[in-house]
Amino acid sequence: MTNSLGIKKSPKETKVVVAMSGGVDSSVVAGLMKKEGFDVTGVTLKLYDDIKQSKEGRQCCAGQDILDAKRVSEQLDIKHKILFYQKKFKTEVIDSFVDSYMSGETPIPCVQCNQTVKFRDLFKYSKEFKADALVTGHYVTRIKTNSVARMYRAKDLNRDQSYFLFSTLQEQLDYLRFPLGEIEKEKTREIASELKLNVADKPDSQDICFVPNGDYSSVIRKFRPDSFKKGDIVDLKGNKLGDHDGIINFTIGQRKGIKIAHKEPLYVVDINSKENKIIVGPKEALVIKKIYLRDVNILDSLKSFSEPVQIKVRSTGKLLKAKVNIGKNNALVEILEDETGISPGQACVFYLKDKFGDKVLGGGWIQKAENKILST
Repeated sequence: MTNSLGIKKSPKETKVVVAMSGGVDSSVVAGLMKKEGFDVTGVTLKLYDDIKQSKEGRQCCAGQDILDAKRVSEQLDIKHKILFYQKKFKTEVIDSFVDSYMSGETPIPCVQCNQTVKFRDLFKYSKEFKADALVTGHYVTRIKTNSVARMYRAKDLNRDQSYFLFSTLQEQLDYLRFPLGEIEKEKTREIASELKLNVADKPDSQDICFVPNGDYSSVIRKFRPDSFKKGDIVDLKGNKLGDHDGIINFTIGQRKGIKIAHKEPLYVVDINSKENKIIVGPKEALVIKKIYLRDVNILDSLKSFSEPVQIKVRSTGKLLKAKVNIGKNNALVEILEDETGISPGQACVFYLKDKFGDKVLGGGWIQKAENKILST
């Protein structure tokens, strides 16, 4: 027989690891797996030492959330393990985040977390544990076509997390399962209530887990106290307009906080970390036509790029039509619609619509963005 996870075993004979963060989504996944009769082990990663939070339950992978995951496991009567990955997380996610900000980029640590400690290290652990599948609470759909697993945007597009999973390798996708991909978030909470889980009403994580109150500068100040170096704010021609207190206080597209009186609104259009300068200009200087990507990951045939595809350049952004030219581990993307505020350090994810939905073709990290007015 083939079970609901597509594995040719009975649920009782199928050993699964469920990644449990202590939130409602992963708890529901664990509950669904248990209800179906799978041999379930919940695994929670401790990624950083507890830091002060403004709102209880707003972060994951530390303190209260680990306790919540343990309580849910006890309630469901499933095995539960905690893996201590603080050192790996500090080196591969937090340090990378800080370095990226200091170089003038706008990083996405959630992608790096999925790419490293979650999908690489937890994947390895699950394999060594001899689990048949690693199951997570991500809102993304996995569909097997022609015996190959493909990734699609979730049914609940407001919760879709495919943007953060573009770096998933094919070997990992073959092993991963995402039961919530076809479920609306509201339904997930209903299931949590039906299962009487004590996290049914727990708020979702809002900020980056290791950044309290969304205050990026406080994290950077903690790890790089010498990074707040004053510098110049200049216009597109290099004329000095004012001073800044550190480039980490600025991101591409920012308008507030520039503190310069000008006849027209000014936006941050570039950050020159080498010269410690913030370049500002009119909104039209933010319109990007070409972006250059590094560390590109492809999850489909290169034939898919023979015609224009759709891309996403920020997690909350819309799908844009673009021509993607794939190179060796890199890509040149020509955007066929106007889009502003694209920043190095962010991701560009490729999609192609087919009969199943919006298929994830892969993606890469934005290294450089350019338009007719300015190259960044």
